[in-house]
Amino acid sequence: MAFLKLSTSRKCSQLLLQESLRNDLYTRLVRSLTTTNGSGELQQQQQQRRNNSVAATAASTVDNKPKWDTLDTSFANPEATFKSKTTWEIFRAYIVYQLCSSNYLVENNMQLMKICKMVFGEKLFTLMMKMTFYGHFVAGEDQYRIVPTLKRLRSFGVKPILDYSVEEDITQEEAEKREVESSMSEVEKMDQSAAQKEDSVSAEKIGGSLPQYHVDKQFADRRYKVQSARTYFYLNEATCERNMEVFQNCLDAVAGATYGTGITAIKLTALGRPQLLLQLSEVIMRARTLASEIMGGKGNVIGQQLTLEELDKRLFEAGIKDTKKFLEKVTKDSQGVIHLFPWSGLLNENSELSDTFRVPCLKEGRMVRLLSQLSKKEEEMFRNMVHRLNTLVQTATDLDVRIMIDAEQTYFQPAISRLTLELMQKYNTEKAVVFNTYQCYLKDTLNEVKTDLNQAKRQKFYFGAKLVRGAYIDQERARAAALGYTDPTNPSYEATTKMYHDTLTECLTRIKVLKDQGDVANKIGIMVASHNEDTVRFALSQMKEIGISPDDKVICFGQLLGMCDFITFPLGQAGYSAYKYIPYGPVNEVLPYLSRRAMENKGVLKKLVKEKKLLRKELFRRIMHGQFFYKPNGNYTPV
Repeated sequence: MAFLKLSTSRKCSQLLLQESLRNDLYTRLVRSLTTTNGSGELQQQQQQRRNNSVAATAASTVDNKPKWDTLDTSFANPEATFKSKTTWEIFRAYIVYQLCSSNYLVENNMQLMKICKMVFGEKLFTLMMKMTFYGHFVAGEDQYRIVPTLKRLRSFGVKPILDYSVEEDITQEEAEKREVESSMSEVEKMDQSAAQKEDSVSAEKIGGSLPQYHVDKQFADRRYKVQSARTYFYLNEATCERNMEVFQNCLDAVAGATYGTGITAIKLTALGRPQLLLQLSEVIMRARTLASEIMGGKGNVIGQQLTLEELDKRLFEAGIKDTKKFLEKVTKDSQGVIHLFPWSGLLNENSELSDTFRVPCLKEGRMVRLLSQLSKKEEEMFRNMVHRLNTLVQTATDLDVRIMIDAEQTYFQPAISRLTLELMQKYNTEKAVVFNTYQCYLKDTLNEVKTDLNQAKRQKFYFGAKLVRGAYIDQERARAAALGYTDPTNPSYEATTKMYHDTLTECLTRIKVLKDQGDVANKIGIMVASHNEDTVRFALSQMKEIGISPDDKVICFGQLLGMCDFITFPLGQAGYSAYKYIPYGPVNEVLPYLSRRAMENKGVLKKLVKEKKLLRKELFRRIMHGQFFYKPNGNYTPV
């Protein structure tokens, strides 16, 4: 943060120098083209943001309904796509995409960037990156320098999802070492006592062996076969605290520039020890098996209208007597049992995790412990992680912005989803503040969403979901094959697309039911996070068919900054809720992010062909109309 201490005059002089150099290069490029082609303070800040939000809302309602552009669902209008960009930015985008089309450059991009840095020096390399990849894919260096980008996006109907995209550039050996050390419990590192071994054997009677929830050195580097997702490796609790502070800065930045419409994305693996997520995930999967056994193989408890009395009877018939404490903790309502466990207790920073999961084992006819006894240090680490989560969501609530919890690998995801659902129950009481992420390349996604929607309905909280295809499919398949468990992924791209569309249709149908009942439609909020224009068209057609309009403010669309502008901007300018995922951070510290973006673009050549075609058309149109120095001036207000 040392650069924040520079004086205003020094900042201005640097910015002017960069602008001068950029304009000079740009002028030469245009000439070439024309030749060739023709606390109290915090409370005051929060109150000011609320006042700004109210003022913005009032200003937008002075006139009649805003005038929106007509949406061309072929997404082939270059003028609508790029009206938010200068001519220089269009040219830069075309050059970047051309470079992404080169297999050699993409496959060796990290090494080439390091060589360029050594050859040209720090300052010239930084300038080169800002004029190419960094300038195209990243909004700026810090939460202050991104504000002009956020304001311009807003003026063209697009809202931000902020992500501080600084990543550690560590070796595979270091990544494996950290992951193995942080994914093993203290019990696993030493000889288990006889009682602990007995608990482990008894737990396996519920669900059998689950090797996927244990670390394996072969896959300890979680970056393996993953191109489009950032990876955090646990070092210590202090690092997790710093990650929390970074996320808080993101929340503050998005609150200050978006009038309550912005979102910040976070990852749970940044906030705690992986071992705890692995153990909790294993417990959750065993708990699901237990629920299925109790229900006679009919699935989870929440949809069965099982009364507490009937549950007690079934356990008694199985010969299990000491169930009083277990039954007292069962989550229920007037319709019956919702959960066999008091999952909301996970967010209690004073609870002991290992004492929560004593369950009845029908095969053994007695109560057993699903979770190995945690040490006092491990219990403290879990409470620390929960405290960080609560702090972040409470901050988002106070700042009137939203928080989106990213999906991760399937061996972490049961714990991530459960904690996220409990955060929804705690904080989504008046609107959707917390959003969960569902990866549609997984076979169980539709069932997961149905179950979570049922929980939201039964426990009366607002449900928020981001639907994605997913980022870990190659790693998931390789890991399942190597460790010998069932592949959790869909067999084909077409099956994943069907899962995405079926899951989206389920959510839209439930929204329609709420509207028909005269209930609040925004009790369910969905983000269609997809770069696939066919999926976006499907969502638009389903909205029209089911009777959901953009004014209902229940469906939004999201794409990455620098990718698929031909989808995002026409949607935002036509009155739909549209978002860009906005990365930011110092140039040298976001190189791993830029490397992944280059690799990801290589994998979507079909989209690149369309994007480059639209860029060429718009560039030629501006040259022919003499719009060399076109200045974007939007007059849209985001939904």
